[in-house]
Amino acid sequence: MSKVSPKIIFTAIAISAAGAATIYLSLIRGENQTISKQNEIAKQTNTAVSVWDKATEASYSGTKEMTVYRSPSCGCCGVWIEHAEKHGFKVEDIKTEEMAALKQKYNIPPQLAACHTTIIDGYVIEGHIPADDIKRFLTEKPELVGLAVPGMPLGTPGMEAGDLKQPFQVFAFNDRGEVKVFKEYQSY
Repeated sequence: MSKVSPKIIFTAIAISAAGAATIYLSLIRGENQTISKQNEIAKQTNTAVSVWDKATEASYSGTKEMTVYRSPSCGCCGVWIEHAEKHGFKVEDIKTEEMAALKQKYNIPPQLAACHTTIIDGYVIEGHIPADDIKRFLTEKPELVGLAVPGMPLGTPGMEAGDLKQPFQVFAFNDRGEVKVFKEYQSY
């Protein structure tokens, strides 16, 4: 009797307010035993405090007022706003149909576009960025335009899909379009 390797494929398509589509594809292959171990690890990881729920930088004393621009039809943005408020930010929530023009105004590179754009202390915070990263960035006050998490990674606020958590990177970018990794999340 031969063993059949199971294959699980999950696909999600996210369309940003700028109209750019990002396709997320997760593929897991392996023997039943391997998948069972992966599920066991995922369950153990989920018992730990998520990056979205853990306490953020307690000593942060910088700007807490932010303006979030989002499409009136975007539901995940509201859940991310709740995350920001939970961590001490005061949010002005502006719903607009002009997201593409707004991203252009703030020089957000198209490859970094996400569903919502936040302005805080003169910086751009694009997409689903953990509050702790925002606080660290604002404390450092780098000569950059801002931070971005492109698209809408599964597992981030408003993009929950059961136990699925898509790895993502937070990028820092400048006004010349140069991009570098600010922080990576493999499991959270």
